[in-house]
Amino acid sequence: MRAVSCAGTELSVVELPDPTPARGQLVLDVLRCGICGSDLHARRHCDDLAEVMEELDYDAFMRTSSPTVLGHELVGEVRERGRGARREFREGAHVVSFPLVRHGRDAHPIGLSPLAPGAYAEQVLVEQSMSFVVPNGLAPDVAVLTEPMAVALHAVNASEVSRRDVAIVLGCGPVGLAVICWLRARGVRTVVASDLSPGRRALAERCGAHVVVDPAEDSPYAGLKHVTSAPDLFRLAVGSMDRLRRVPGWRHVFRAADAAGVATPSGPVVFECVGVPGMIESVVSAAPMASRVVVVGVCMGGDSFRPSMAINKELDLRFVLCYTPLEFRDTLHALADGKVDASALVTGTVGLDGVANAFDALGDPERHAKILIDPASSATAP
Repeated sequence: MRAVSCAGTELSVVELPDPTPARGQLVLDVLRCGICGSDLHARRHCDDLAEVMEELDYDAFMRTSSPTVLGHELVGEVRERGRGARREFREGAHVVSFPLVRHGRDAHPIGLSPLAPGAYAEQVLVEQSMSFVVPNGLAPDVAVLTEPMAVALHAVNASEVSRRDVAIVLGCGPVGLAVICWLRARGVRTVVASDLSPGRRALAERCGAHVVVDPAEDSPYAGLKHVTSAPDLFRLAVGSMDRLRRVPGWRHVFRAADAAGVATPSGPVVFECVGVPGMIESVVSAAPMASRVVVVGVCMGGDSFRPSMAINKELDLRFVLCYTPLEFRDTLHALADGKVDASALVTGTVGLDGVANAFDALGDPERHAKILIDPASSATAP
């Protein structure tokens, strides 16, 4: 089969043996594969990522010295079934798969390990237990968004955002746009999107952002009715207690307000989707008091922020990774049922011979957000 191999930092089309399914595995003919931001990072920074994974006792992550077929955002058609495959995975069925596959006794991340070749290829090997049949005749161009949209769903779930909250999305690349799609689907009443790129701000509006901001000109926190300074907090504390102490049994009122979550100031829910050094400190410095901050963007280098500032603002800082199998399944069905619309994310498609050009194109935020790979296509430019 033809596949795109990443060796060193070079992408090239190679011929590889067709995969063979073991028990409980499926071979899929790849219909579409998305190019993920983590693929762009892995091409240049896989050795740094491998060192982090080694500290987590995983030593089979891709390195520049180990040619690897990338691609973990995939949808395919069942071509061959291993022993014990369930009937739902009949040949010809369209399937999306959670990107983990067994190799021997261990499991490996598809497209990020040389032991688990990814879907930048004509065929890919997946686990049936981690796979889901595409429902409702959902088109491959949409079904392939299951994986990146599941990343965003996990972030939104972890944020515990409510419809009444103000949600601020910093960075409108594919992950930020996917977060906006879910926030709008959840009925969050105020979604603010911030990005330096006019093109990405326009996509954010298409995805459902109510307010879009150029951070070079305006703060995404401007105009919010939240406590932003220590003097405001002190005045609020004294003023509130002045009023409360006039009420007989004030402590019971306070406890009731505390149980309802309205006894203390609340801030917006901030999604950091940029992932470059300095972003966390920027949020810690600028966000209002009591903000809930969800770090979704992956910073590839070292970074620092001031804990004393985060403590004095009592910020809630959360880091998220990937998704659960249930979130993956629920994302697929939300797309198929029309409960979430992610159509604005896809801006181009290439064949295997155009993957290197697609990587170059994704370096310009004004040109593209999410580029798909169609192994059957001859397109060399997205």
